[in-house]
Amino acid sequence: MNASTRPLLRAISAAVALLLATALSGCGLTIPADPDGTLSSVTGSELRVGVTSEPGLVDVERATPTGSLPDLVGGFADSIDAEIDWTDGSEETLVGMLERGDLDLVIGGFTASTPWIDKAGVTRAYPGIDGAEGRQIVMLVPLGENAFLSELERYLDEEADS
Repeated sequence: MNASTRPLLRAISAAVALLLATALSGCGLTIPADPDGTLSSVTGSELRVGVTSEPGLVDVERATPTGSLPDLVGGFADSIDAEIDWTDGSEETLVGMLERGDLDLVIGGFTASTPWIDKAGVTRAYPGIDGAEGRQIVMLVPLGENAFLSELERYLDEEADS
């Protein structure tokens, strides 16, 4: 390739990229995507949250869980105009419900080394959550629901360390 053909190849590449972007936007393709539509189904509706007790982070002694994680989830729900339906249970039960599509989010004392990584999507680890005692906490979402995961992480990025 000589120097005189490089500008032509760049122009052709740019035109192909623009054409491809235009074609994909016409298809309604959005990235990140939710194959099961979690973000769109919970926005302005109901967010089904599984919660397991974890000292310092989650207390499930009352009808509505309390602690720093339920507070974060409450703020996230407010940000997407959703009401929360809480379900208390063991990790295994809640992850099973998440896999079946009965829950949208699971919280508790989960860390980046969670054994549930092949059964659930996992947020980035957040080190600054009150009550975590130095642990980096993650939350679990349905596998593949990347738009929902991205929206949750965007909220946590702003709120988890403040």
